[in-house]
Amino acid sequence: MAFVMPLVFSVWNALLNNFVVEKAQFSGAEIGMLQSLREVPGFLAFTAVFLLLVLKEQTLALIALAIMCIGVAATGWLPFELGLYCTTVLMSIGFHYFETINQSLTLQWLDKDKAAHFMGKQLAVKSFASLLAYGSIWILMEWYEVSYTIVYMLAGGVGLIIVCLLWASFDTFSHGTTQHKHMFLRKRYWLYYALVFFSGARRQIFMVFASFMMVEKFGYSVGDISLLFIINYVFNLLFAPKIGKWISRIGERRALTIEYLGLLIVFISYALVDDSRIAAGLYIVDHLFFAMAIAVKTYFQKIADHKDFASTAGVSFTINHIAAVVIPALLGIVWLGSPSLVFYIGAGFAFCSLCLALNIPNTPCLGNEVVKNPLFWANQIQVNKNL
Repeated sequence: MAFVMPLVFSVWNALLNNFVVEKAQFSGAEIGMLQSLREVPGFLAFTAVFLLLVLKEQTLALIALAIMCIGVAATGWLPFELGLYCTTVLMSIGFHYFETINQSLTLQWLDKDKAAHFMGKQLAVKSFASLLAYGSIWILMEWYEVSYTIVYMLAGGVGLIIVCLLWASFDTFSHGTTQHKHMFLRKRYWLYYALVFFSGARRQIFMVFASFMMVEKFGYSVGDISLLFIINYVFNLLFAPKIGKWISRIGERRALTIEYLGLLIVFISYALVDDSRIAAGLYIVDHLFFAMAIAVKTYFQKIADHKDFASTAGVSFTINHIAAVVIPALLGIVWLGSPSLVFYIGAGFAFCSLCLALNIPNTPCLGNEVVKNPLFWANQIQVNKNL
């Protein structure tokens, strides 16, 4: 499942900006609205817990993947504003329900000391699938001039075939601890909720406006965008498992502090860049930093009650998408007046995340969710005294 999701979604994502500009004449306002609509199913991801009353998590994950594939396959047939909004929402329903269940199952099935490394390996598998998708796009569209419609149909069709094979080939696995199947917010998870919220806000700047800048400001073609994505995922394929091990070694607080400092610099640089090659370099560095977000999930795994994983996965996706539903549309309007201001706002989100990361304990666990003194240096001094 970790392979098929990015195989299909990467095609949709890589073609989107060029497709909507060339075929539907979208401006920043329309692309912002489309991306906001795409995030609405993510905002409603908490409803997955109610579906679990009648479906097993593994079954729901496969159904969600199938829906995503159908949405991608239909995209090329509706190259106008309303049609693109509809296919985007359909694709997004499948994508976000799958990601919710995927996070829940991963946290349930993995030991805490192995989770970060495994998530790194899982990210490497996703990167391989994405590389296959982007390489296929580059060959089909640059060499053979295949149409958008055919490429979308191929991606969705191949994905749907793989999902059917997964359905037929694998038994239903044991889930271990029975999960809570009702909604709740726990006060002791407040730091995790806050990290997830700002992660969703930052991610929109990267996914929507950084890539849109490459097309609108620097004139990147579909082939150029695909090659840029290929470079990103080669880095993930090579380094993601090592990043997972590295997070296990240095701890979540240090890993996230490094990530957010790096993203702060990257977003400010986006606002100032005028050279297409430097912009491409920033985009690659940006993507590499996002691989370190594994640390947020492993932090939650360490502080959470095992029965809370399924329900909290849905709640966290909703929290992640509170900002995501609003930000693309609002910043799409801001983009029309000042693209640089969009990235300065992204830098502000990164700074907020940095402040939150300093509240993570050195050794997070159930009962030790947040440092008693939120100042990083003060807490570090106390740890050194204990040692």
